[in-house]
Amino acid sequence: MTPCARPGAEEFLQATTIRLWNGPAPEARGNTCDDTPTLTILKPQDGMATGSAVIIAPGGAYAGLAGNIEGRQFADWFAARGFTAFILNYRLTSDGYVLPVPLLDARRAVQLVRARAAEFRINPNRIVMIGFSAGGHLTALAGTQFVAGDPGASDPIERVSSRPDFIVLGYPWIGAITRDTSHLSYCKLYNLMDKCAALRAAYSPELFVTKATPPTFIYHTYDDDTVPVADVLRFYEALVKAGVPSEMHIFAHGQHGSGLGMGDAALDQWPALLETWLRAQGLLEKRK
Repeated sequence: MTPCARPGAEEFLQATTIRLWNGPAPEARGNTCDDTPTLTILKPQDGMATGSAVIIAPGGAYAGLAGNIEGRQFADWFAARGFTAFILNYRLTSDGYVLPVPLLDARRAVQLVRARAAEFRINPNRIVMIGFSAGGHLTALAGTQFVAGDPGASDPIERVSSRPDFIVLGYPWIGAITRDTSHLSYCKLYNLMDKCAALRAAYSPELFVTKATPPTFIYHTYDDDTVPVADVLRFYEALVKAGVPSEMHIFAHGQHGSGLGMGDAALDQWPALLETWLRAQGLLEKRK
């Protein structure tokens, strides 16, 4: 149990929170909860487990985490379908953690879940990572800039790959690293305009797509006024060019941060499309 967890509430909800690193995380600036990346784990109902796992990266412009609408609600949604769900509390740029620090947390989360698969009773080859907005940018980075395991590492978690087996992107902030301030810009938001060119070259997911990028599902809306759909299209085009099996759904209307649909007659349909895709990947089949 970490100092950042709330034991009473978590026991009642059958959830637990664990640190990504037993000691201080790499590049930690202090020892508060803001400096301590964690995973909160929600298990499926007894007898319903499929052996699939999902790591959820909420959005929040790297300034906060939308832990309810893009965290807990999706953890419940996945757990109801037999997944073991892990909500990632990654370090934020608003707390001084400029990229690549959030990416270090995302990679570690995948490695931890894979390395401890037997303990979590999941299949190490059935790990989905899903992210929204900034969490979608982070998930896309995790799927395109993963690291291979180091068999000789003293830490057993570092011996396994950080590559998610599948990624799901909800209205992802793919074009976060930009000098264009006509829409939300990571560089502008965090006073990094002088470093923006270098950051863009290093952390723009569409630049790193290869045939090894995991199969991908994308959900977006045409008139999202926070994250331009054109940026998402560039990422999808890179997936197609690399031959990565991908599925994308763009709805005509819908505000940014729509979560599971927020009661919109059209947007409420996208989780069903996601469920169909997950089923096609074999992720809803109960483990033998």
